[in-house]
Amino acid sequence: MENMFSWLLCFFILCGVLCLLGYQLICLADLETDYINHYDTAPRINVVILPEFISQGVLCLLYALSGQWFILLMSIPYLCYNIRSYMRNRYLIDVTEIYNNIGREKTRRLFKLYYLISLMLLSIGW
Repeated sequence: MENMFSWLLCFFILCGVLCLLGYQLICLADLETDYINHYDTAPRINVVILPEFISQGVLCLLYALSGQWFILLMSIPYLCYNIRSYMRNRYLIDVTEIYNNIGREKTRRLFKLYYLISLMLLSIGW
């Protein structure tokens, strides 16, 4: 019973991380099509980046505590990337540089999204 509870908890946290990434991508797409300006977009994205990092760390901790070693090994590169970008202070979006980096930011978040979707499918199938 505790395995099912831990799997469900991990699954819902992973769904939350996917929603946070989806929100960031929607904000970037709205900026690209000029629905909102860059002064509104950057704070909206910067607010959800740190909860994304924290929930990914909690997710990895739950994978380790519940003994899901393969899924943990698959999610460690994403966690290491988040830690590295946090330590280098490159995780926040700058208001003045957002138009120059919009392609790179969208690509980065799409890669994260695809990685987490594959992790979710692996978690469901495992």
